[in-house]
Amino acid sequence: MLPFALEYQGELIGQVTLGSITFGAMRSAHIGYWIDQTFTGQGLTTRAVQILADHCFSVLQLHRLEINMRPENLASQRVAIKAGFILEGSRNSYIHIDGGWRDHLTFVRFNPADEI
Repeated sequence: MLPFALEYQGELIGQVTLGSITFGAMRSAHIGYWIDQTFTGQGLTTRAVQILADHCFSVLQLHRLEINMRPENLASQRVAIKAGFILEGSRNSYIHIDGGWRDHLTFVRFNPADEI
């Protein structure tokens, strides 16, 4: 896992994390993120996700990145779409959150260098 802090004037305002990094034949990872509500709507999370995706493709040479979020999380969906991710589908009962198994949407982005 690679966690990255989003900082403003010395204060932690959010985080973007690259997790489940897999090399070998799969070459993939998941991206997760959050930001303090004071800073939402400014494009900061989107820019951080774009920078991390570029790093994953150019330096780590990963093939596939995923972002998974709950269907009701419209702000997170907007971040994924603006960062160039496309909706791949849904995962039922994907992650145990707040006492129950919750459905998630999966957004993906592929390394453009791998396109045929």
